[in-house]
Amino acid sequence: MIELTNVQKTFGSNQVLRDVNLCIDKGSSMVIIGGSGTGKSVLLKSVLGLVIPDAGTITLDGQDVTKADRDAFLARFGMLFQGAALFDSLTVWQNVAFRLLRGSLKRPKSEAREIAIEKLRRVGLKPDVADRFPAELSGGMQKRVGLARAIAAEPEIIFFDEPTTGLDPIMSGVINELTREIVDEMGATAMTITHDMSSVRAIADHVAMLHDGVIQWSGAVADMDHSGDPYVDQFISGRADGPIEAVR
Repeated sequence: MIELTNVQKTFGSNQVLRDVNLCIDKGSSMVIIGGSGTGKSVLLKSVLGLVIPDAGTITLDGQDVTKADRDAFLARFGMLFQGAALFDSLTVWQNVAFRLLRGSLKRPKSEAREIAIEKLRRVGLKPDVADRFPAELSGGMQKRVGLARAIAAEPEIIFFDEPTTGLDPIMSGVINELTREIVDEMGATAMTITHDMSSVRAIADHVAMLHDGVIQWSGAVADMDHSGDPYVDQFISGRADGPIEAVR
């Protein structure tokens, strides 16, 4: 469904993506792992067309993402942002229904609110949360609201940017379970970037290791522990010694 071929991107003298090749099948959950500053977010933004590669191609269903009609293209995506990224001045239900209150997906206000409350319920939040503001919620609740917003418009593709950052282990487990359940229920294609190995094991069908601007290894999550790749082995074990240099 999503294919990256020889993708390159440089910012000044920093070559972030050198030669990225990756395929993501329809209905599968792909998790991109790698250390901080390895280009995971740049890769995600490139797929969305928010960053234009210097070379190579990225296609969605065979269509170059840089040439797609932007409104129709982005309407196919949902996004759970790192840190939830909720709008402080909007109530919870208005955050969830943000896309349903404007643009090509616009619905009547009453219908948008009903959908928002249903999506909040799906992520384990009661209807009385709908009229609160984000500042009144815990970090875990805010993340659930962000997940409800990501699925509000029934997207075909959902991107998850560090979905468990800042959460305790128990809430991280809850978000991981919800993410996997929702992706399966919707039949959505998912792309997640994370360095949290508990998330990888909980939500991935396939894993790709991004390091030094290239995909060092990709394969089924079941094969990750015996990949034979020294970069993957060092990363998933958290060892200081190995081909990945630790910043000291």
